[in-house]
This record gives sequence, structure tokens and C-alpha cells, in this order.
Amino acid sequence: MGYGELTIRSYDAQNDRARVEDLERSCEVGPAERVFLFTDTLGDPICRIRNSPIYKMLVAELDSQLVGVIRGSIKLVTVHTPPKDLARVGYILGLRVAPVYRRRGIGSSLVIKLEEWFMTSDVDYAYMATEKDNEASFKLFVDKLSYVKFRTPAILVNPISHRMPRVSSNFELAKLKSEEAESLYRKFMSSTEFFPIDIGNILRNKLSLGTWVAYPRGESWGHSGPNEGVPSSWAMLSVWNSGELFKLRLGNAPLSCLMYTKSSRLIEKLLPCFKFPAIPDFFHPFGFYFIYGVYHEGPLSGKLVRTLCRFVHNMASKSKDCKIIVTEVGGSDTLRLHIPHWKLLSCPEDLWCIKALKNEGRNSFHELTKTSPKRALFVDPREV
Repeated sequence: MGYGELTIRSYDAQNDRARVEDLERSCEVGPAERVFLFTDTLGDPICRIRNSPIYKMLVAELDSQLVGVIRGSIKLVTVHTPPKDLARVGYILGLRVAPVYRRRGIGSSLVIKLEEWFMTSDVDYAYMATEKDNEASFKLFVDKLSYVKFRTPAILVNPISHRMPRVSSNFELAKLKSEEAESLYRKFMSSTEFFPIDIGNILRNKLSLGTWVAYPRGESWGHSGPNEGVPSSWAMLSVWNSGELFKLRLGNAPLSCLMYTKSSRLIEKLLPCFKFPAIPDFFHPFGFYFIYGVYHEGPLSGKLVRTLCRFVHNMASKSKDCKIIVTEVGGSDTLRLHIPHWKLLSCPEDLWCIKALKNEGRNSFHELTKTSPKRALFVDPREV
């Protein structure tokens, strides 16, 4: 049986919105043999890239059917590729192909078309993220399209409990103004891999709930500019409300998981003294907070990071539909030791792959992919 010609074009909200939402509902996020997540874009299929500096969404049509979609965004970030320390990067996300139209080259055609847009926009590198064991995605990007494994950050997930963890009284917590937060990030994290040059726009975005610092009680917080001092130990982080953009819902979960969820919540309610951890209800649409820009210094900084995470948990527990807190750190970053999370829900190795789009950048690309994976990594909340 033959097929018509594949057409790839820019997304048209008026004509494509409903069809893209139908496509999204038919596609799972995550390997089919495990539990997976459905995404609800709340009537705005472009929501996951709308807050990026430059963005584009493409759709694929075949035989008058919308059969695929892909999203991309562009920004300027810190890299470590002498002789320059900045690069224009294009992020690929939200690649979806209707299940009945897979294995026909539609996914690769969408990626290639998006790469063409990147190149006309003077992008140095294209990169993407996927689950480490997503064989279909790995074969497409690495085996077929010549992407190279770049980093394997850890995605840490902590469910929200009705029982609020205690925030230590040995530490002071303070919320920073966006200008002070930007100053701190530029001073202490501007050399971090993939640090966004427009960090100020992120911090001032309405989805960014704020930046907080923690330091030992008895010391003072006097940082009001690049030349001011900081306490002997301190930590900071920022919080992004991803649930305002889209919701998640668990699918393909076995009956045992459903039963455990319901029974654990009942036990927590009836027998709170046992401190039995309850799993939130993930079977209905829910939102989440994303912690980004985590930084710490000093001998007590690990405890300070944990204190800040507990504070965020307690803040999230007051939100109507926030069920989890997510953060992403470099695979070898010691931060993961101090950030509360459930191993059952977390991903120890997400996979980032990257590709050079300019011939003159091949040598720099080799240096970039060979740099130590232990280097700290900044994960942009706009790309979650």
C-alpha cells in the first residue's frame, strides 16, 4: 500500500491545536513496557517552549492526517570549548509520531527539518534528552542522525506528603529579590555547563516562584552585589512551577501499584505514628515544581541544601495539585546526596545527546564531548 507525500510545516494554532492534542493523547512518554506518563498541555501545545527566547514547532502531515510533531528552542549558553566560552544551542523536545505511522522515517524527517531551522538561526549545537533505555530514540538520534552521547544527569523526584518535614531552626532562610538572585547566579554559576546567558529573564518569569538562600543562624546575609561577602556556609535554589504549563498523569501502571497507592494513603491517615510513606495519587492529572539553580558552598552546605528542599516541599504541599518536586543534577554531582528523592520514582541516568551543526566547530565539539562529566550542569527550567 502506498502513501502520499509527507509535508512538514510550522504549527498553526488555529488549525492544528485540536489535532496536536489528539496526537499527544495517543502517545506515551517513556518506554512502553513500563509505566508511562501522559501529558496534558492544557489547550496550549506550544506551552513547553513558549518561555524560551526563540522557539518553533513543526507538524508533519500525511494523507491529510497530522501524524507527527516536534518542538525546538534556541538560546545562548556557557560551554567550555576554547577559544570561546559561549555557544548558541538548539534544544529538541516533544518529538511525537502517531503510533500507527511509526517506522516510516517521519521522526527523522521532523528532526532534520528542525535542524535546518537551527542552522539558518546560526546555532552551533543541537541537543536533546531522552531516557537512557529508550532504544528507539537512541537509534534515531545516535545511530541515524549522528548525535553523540554528552551527559547523563540524574532526575530526582520527591513525592509530596501531607506530613511536613521539619525545617531546622539552626539555619536562616531568606527569599531574594530577582536582581540579587541574578547577581549571585552570574557570580557563582556563570561557568557552569549550559548556564543560560538570559538567566535574568528566567528569574523574572511569572512561573519562577522565587530564589531562596539558607545559611547558619547567627551569621548575616550581606550579599547585595558582586563584591559583597557571603556566610561561611550557604546554599541557594530557585523554584519553577511547571504545573502552570502542563499536567502529568500516570498510565500503564499495574494493579499492584494502584493498590499500594491507595493502601499507603489509608495507612498514613489512620496510623500516622508509623510514618509510613504514602504515594500521591498519580492517576489523575497533577502538577509539579522544578528546582533549578542549586548551588552550595561551605562545610554545612549539604545540610543547607536539604533544609531548602524541605522548605520547598512544605511550600508545595500547600499547592492544590502539586504532587511531586523534581530536580536534575549532573550524574556525578554530589548534590544528589543532599536532595531528598525516592529512588523508585527517580531516574539515575537521563541521556543528553549533542551534535555540531557547523563545520568550523568540529574541533570544539570534540573538546566539548570529551570534557569531564563531573562538571556541574545547569538545567534550564524552561526545557523541562
